[in-house]
Amino acid sequence: MQFAIELWQPILFSGLAVFVLSALVWTVLPHHKKEWQQLPNEPAVLDAIRAGNPSPGLYALPYASEMKELGTPEMVAKMESGPVGYLTIAPNGAPRMGPMMAKSILYNIAVSFFVAYVAYHALAPGASYREVYRITGTVAFMACALGSVSDSIWFAKPWKSWSLHAFDSMMYALVIGGFFGWLWP
Repeated sequence: MQFAIELWQPILFSGLAVFVLSALVWTVLPHHKKEWQQLPNEPAVLDAIRAGNPSPGLYALPYASEMKELGTPEMVAKMESGPVGYLTIAPNGAPRMGPMMAKSILYNIAVSFFVAYVAYHALAPGASYREVYRITGTVAFMACALGSVSDSIWFAKPWKSWSLHAFDSMMYALVIGGFFGWLWP
């Protein structure tokens, strides 16, 4: 844990800076504004979901409890007639921004913590700004962007959505790399 003692400043400051940047990305920049769409029959869909009273969680439509069930004629017919999708149900009520923001800060600091771990073992003390920036920026981009690729591969999240996320991740990686380069021992 020596790396955390020596690199606590870039860990903390880059995590907080990315939190601020992500807030600006989602509230000020326009590129996520058209990412989400409204269903054309939203009231009917909401009524149908309410009638089922699902608890918060993840749902597959249509649902198969086992892989072999996917090959049955009934399930094939359901899949062919559609829709096929994945649904996330959140708790009722307005989103609780305070806890979500706190989790976001902790996530950003955790990413910077692991960036610090890799950099501490890959770079020598006194490494140049450019070396530190290159390694930490790359690791930060990998941590922020690549973990969500599987959502596009397996769960039908549009690739355009992932590319917007990757763009955001590049901005976050630049900030993280900058702080580590600046504050490297």
